[in-house]
Amino acid sequence: MPNMSLKKNEMPAQPADVRNGNFDEVALGYTEEQALDEAARCLHCKNKPCREGCPVGIDIPAFIARVAEKDYEGAYQVIAESSSLPAVCGRVCPQETQCEKHCVRAIKGESVGIGRLERFVADYHNNHSKAEAVRPVSNGHRVAVIGSGPAGLTCAGELARMGYDVTVFEALHLPGGVLVYGIPEFRLPKAIVSREVETLRSLGVKIETNVVVGKSRSIDELFESGFEAVFIGSGAGLPKFMNIPGENLKGVYSANEFLTRVNLMKAYQPGSETPIMHADRVAVVGGGNVAMDAARCAKRLGASKVYIVYRRGADELPARAEEVEHAKEEGIEFRLLTNPIEILRGENGFVSGIRCEKMELGEPDASGRRRPIPVRDSAFDMELDAVIMAIGTSPNPLIKSTTKGLETQKWGGIVAEEPSGQTSREGVFAGGDAVTGAATVILAMGAGKSSAHAIDEYIRSKSAK
Repeated sequence: MPNMSLKKNEMPAQPADVRNGNFDEVALGYTEEQALDEAARCLHCKNKPCREGCPVGIDIPAFIARVAEKDYEGAYQVIAESSSLPAVCGRVCPQETQCEKHCVRAIKGESVGIGRLERFVADYHNNHSKAEAVRPVSNGHRVAVIGSGPAGLTCAGELARMGYDVTVFEALHLPGGVLVYGIPEFRLPKAIVSREVETLRSLGVKIETNVVVGKSRSIDELFESGFEAVFIGSGAGLPKFMNIPGENLKGVYSANEFLTRVNLMKAYQPGSETPIMHADRVAVVGGGNVAMDAARCAKRLGASKVYIVYRRGADELPARAEEVEHAKEEGIEFRLLTNPIEILRGENGFVSGIRCEKMELGEPDASGRRRPIPVRDSAFDMELDAVIMAIGTSPNPLIKSTTKGLETQKWGGIVAEEPSGQTSREGVFAGGDAVTGAATVILAMGAGKSSAHAIDEYIRSKSAK
């Protein structure tokens, strides 16, 4: 019998007044009883609209059917046929705007908790499975992947399963890209990322860290060393600033730097050698998921006051609703329709506050959101010790400046065909944030998967000549 409850099972979580003082995972995951109850809500629609909303094409009703049968390992194998990072996606994928958005149950009530079930299945596999991955038979062809974020790891995993000899080149000292430097431990434990990376290694994927392609090695040199194709999944790690007075003061961070220090370099741990300001009053400028992550990290580092300063209203916040809700529960204060115009200087060149002006919303702009317009004579000051800029990122220009024949957008993104990811340079493919600018983990994964199949077609076609 289907479970016709209009509400999905709640996700167990740490109490807000406890979790805002630690970096342990906030969401605790479904129990087996909750997972079975949630799986019974799926109607197993014949046309599978939820699958159409999944960028990597997971057969969602099929894996949920396995859950309902208590065949959790079977459910994992269904997911793994389409996704290289199930435990990651179950935690950070914005299901509410993708697969769950298309769920028939959402027409009258809440969708099936697809993401929560995916996490349950992936965690069950990681905790119980002892079977080792079977390494595919080599097809004798080599592919280089630049960047070990979600796009790069997905592309590498897909190609490895086809028998390719894949080497991933990562600029930092740990693989994972934005999964390790950008997303906080309390949302995505790094042990989860490490486990997913080890799964790819067991398939034969080689990972070389501390390799900055464009500096220590060029794309031309990769081809010269025997790689037949290159996938660029280097992400978008170059921070943007507002270009207002005071942005060079001490205590002003880009969210990229702040989160890297906290997440990758463990600045929150006692005795950490990574310097970071444990400020008492912090403002995070921006309204996306990165802004929520930075604000919640600042709170956990001991700030008594943390503000989200965003120039539009609550309805225009680009962050996931769940992240906004969690931030509010943890004591983050939202100053909406507010725009910084100057960062104020205090003693010894440190931040003492920000000067803001109130905004009102006008007609929609090119993004489809209503344009913020300054309110005349509305300036006011906020006393602060630190400011974190979370207003977006763009691709690092290093690869495009060192690679001949690689066409890029004015803002830095690599020009690539959809869905193949083929660039203007033969044999070079690209996907994820390096092409689109900062987006979601699952969209980057979808791009990596599409490019892997295009690379396979390219190499097979070339070999047949």
